[in-house]
Amino acid sequence: MVAVSHRPVDPDGKGFLGYLFVETNRHVASWDGLTQNEAVEAARMAWAAAKAMREELSPEFVFSAIAGRRVSHFHQHVFVRHSGTPDQVDWMDAGSWDGAPRATHGQIAALSRRLQTRMADLLGAEPR
Repeated sequence: MVAVSHRPVDPDGKGFLGYLFVETNRHVASWDGLTQNEAVEAARMAWAAAKAMREELSPEFVFSAIAGRRVSHFHQHVFVRHSGTPDQVDWMDAGSWDGAPRATHGQIAALSRRLQTRMADLLGAEPR
């Protein structure tokens, strides 16, 4: 019903570490288009994703936003602001800051596996 994935690497082969998408399997354009069950599941998964990233990455903040008009499909952003990010870097721009931690596809895949295990523990489920 709901899937969680890490933002892929950029064309340079590296990506911002700690940026997840919570998406429904069913094509729905917005939060209010979800069924109650889908909304509850999306909220549970976003909560578990935030908790898992807090435990795994020890960020300054974990943010969440439901925004975007380019892709007409529900996706909730759950992302970290790494410790040491300068105050003048806006909350939505932390990933574009030059000093932000960036990782290879393999490093992101390894983090994703660890997050999946932590999320399963938090939700009392088997990792998928």
